[in-house]
Amino acid sequence: MRALLDVNESFNIAISAIRANKARGALTTLGIIIGIVAVISTMTAFNGKKNAFSEGFSSIGADVLYVSRTPWVVINDFFLYRNRPRLELAEAEKLERNLEGRAIVNPSMNTRRSIQYNAARMDGVPIIGTTEKQAAISSVVPQTGRHLMASDVRLRKRVAVIGEEVRDTLFSGANPINKKIRIGSYSYQVIGVMEKQGGMSFGGPNFDRQIYIPISSFVKSFGGTRGTDVDIAVKAPSPEAIEDLEYEVIGEMRKIRQLRPSEADNFSVNKLDTLMGAFNQTMGIMILLGLIVTSIALFVGGIGVMNIMFVSVTERTREIGIRKAIGAKNFSILLQFLFESAIICLLGGLIGIILATILTYVINAKVMPASVSVPILAIAIFLSLLVGVLAGFVPAYKGARLNPIDALRYE
Repeated sequence: MRALLDVNESFNIAISAIRANKARGALTTLGIIIGIVAVISTMTAFNGKKNAFSEGFSSIGADVLYVSRTPWVVINDFFLYRNRPRLELAEAEKLERNLEGRAIVNPSMNTRRSIQYNAARMDGVPIIGTTEKQAAISSVVPQTGRHLMASDVRLRKRVAVIGEEVRDTLFSGANPINKKIRIGSYSYQVIGVMEKQGGMSFGGPNFDRQIYIPISSFVKSFGGTRGTDVDIAVKAPSPEAIEDLEYEVIGEMRKIRQLRPSEADNFSVNKLDTLMGAFNQTMGIMILLGLIVTSIALFVGGIGVMNIMFVSVTERTREIGIRKAIGAKNFSILLQFLFESAIICLLGGLIGIILATILTYVINAKVMPASVSVPILAIAIFLSLLVGVLAGFVPAYKGARLNPIDALRYE
């Protein structure tokens, strides 16, 4: 009971001291405010990038495997992967037959071409040759028009499903359905516009800038039987079946390529988890570096709080002597100044959180993706209190250790 009374008394004295020096307390919080704004802004920017990455690649699907010549993430031995034989359409057809009834298999090929509609033109647009099964592989659907159909592939129709950015650039808001665009040297009729997916940072693909055409038309228009890689998407019946399917796909591909047991795979099986793991690892390093840099501002703010607390202890030396003379314990004096520094830093942290939240919304609307989350705010509050305790401990300990007789003599 006595301990609780001491804590309550120390807290009330700390509040009274802050109220008596409002201007000094406000100026002291500036360093903490700047530090918290810097830390939160860094974390929200990276959090926004992560959310944008996850949303952008959600169409890949957690239940889809992608067989390709090289892995999505190449750490070393690039030339080893580069010298692998290309995947062929015939291999995709064999894999589809072998997995019939157990998985959906969809081959695709891609290139880049200039596209044009009247005077509007775009260069280096990704052109993806695929089949009607693309609709089953991806969760993204056309916002207007339709997707590719089996008859489009069988009859080698020159039809195209365009991304939202392609529509906005070429047609300036007009309805593109049934309009004809030029892809390279060939004329294609627009039959659909995909819903918005967003673009990726760090050099990733912009899904709204892509165009889908039948893979048979792709081969006829742009070649592709030789010299162009084929990617094979294999969709599992459910996300839980993805691991078993991965082993099955590897086994089937080894048989198709007639690899001996002693030979290594000359193809790669990729999935969303691999991509997310590499991204999270990269982002983790970048967040750490960003926080180290921005924490310097918080460190400087903490030094400012420590200096003010030393001044506060010196100014109230006589008060400390009086409190000790009437029975105050060292622990009560220590708590008094710790509470004072912690409250100053907490107030600075709360103001910093408000300013950082406003700044985050502005950045998200005008500059780049940024997102505030509850864990980020909780970390900011924890850091504010931690800085307050650490910055105030040495001055508080100095005040608590004062000799009451010497303190009473202090002028």
